[in-house]
Amino acid sequence: MSFVCFTLAWIVLWVFCWPLALTALILLPFIWLLSLPFRLVGIVVDAVFSLIKAILMLPARLLRG
Repeated sequence: MSFVCFTLAWIVLWVFCWPLALTALILLPFIWLLSLPFRLVGIVVDAVFSLIKAILMLPARLLRG
């Protein structure tokens, strides 16, 4: 559904303001490349928090049997 909304928004932008749409088309891959390190940091932080949670919950899981 989001792809359809994105496509429709792109077509509307292309019809009404084609220079802005063309600029967005050129800049979008660069913005995606710039956001990759932040995504990787988010994945690593999530993994670290999951590891800490697993370590802290281990005694309770062992006692529960």
